[in-house]
Formats: sequence, structure tokens, C-alpha cells
Amino acid sequence: MTEDTEARVIRDVVSVRLPAASAYLSVLRTATAGLAARLDFTLDEIEDLRIAVDEACAMLLNEAVPGTDLTAEFELTGQEMQVRVEVATVGSSAPKRDDFAWMVLTALADDVDAVTDSPDRMAIVLRKRRGAARPA
Repeated sequence: MTEDTEARVIRDVVSVRLPAASAYLSVLRTATAGLAARLDFTLDEIEDLRIAVDEACAMLLNEAVPGTDLTAEFELTGQEMQVRVEVATVGSSAPKRDDFAWMVLTALADDVDAVTDSPDRMAIVLRKRRGAARPA
């Protein structure tokens, strides 16, 4: 990719911070859908992303310190959206990769990873590409 081409690639970053409580997840689902629509994702892809973000947040809220915030960072680049949702925790381990919620995440997103950079933070990062074929 040339410098000129790189300069024309859409790269936007949107951050959202809200209380780490399920009552506020509708705000995040709406933001997810709006940002995915900006990248011309199909209705099915948008719904997959909304469900995946909701599921990731539900997993994290189970581990979140009460009264803290959940942060979400959306990075839009060309035909892909990366979403990182993160909460403060108390000595939690990474999410279990063999439970149903994790299977839902991996079915709906193209890439999913759990990140525990420090013992008091947990994040889930997922990526969805526009037009990516799902495994059969």
C-alpha cells in the first residue's frame, strides 16, 4: 500500500465510557449498530456485531468491580471494525474459552481475544470484517 492509499483508508476511533451496569448496554448496542452502518455492513453483519458486543459486555460485567466504568473503543478501518470492551476487576482470570458465551462470540465475530494486561483489568477484543464469509 502506498502512502497516498494509506492516507485515504478510513480510520476512525470512537470511545464510549459508561457505568459497568447492564442497564446501560442498550447505549453500546446502538453505538455499535450506528458505527457498523457507517462502514456499510449488511443488516445481518450489524446484528451479529450488536449481539457479539452485548455478549462480550455481559461476560465482563460478571467480573466488574461495582461502581466502576465499562469502556468501549471502536476502531473503524476500511472494511473492518475492531471493538475492545474493558472493565476493572479484582484479581479475575481471563474469560473461559470453553463456555457457551465464548462460543457465541467466536461464531458472530471474525476474531475474538481476551486480554488481561494487568491483574485488575480485563478486556475482550473482537473484529468483524464486512463481507467476511462465516465458517459453515
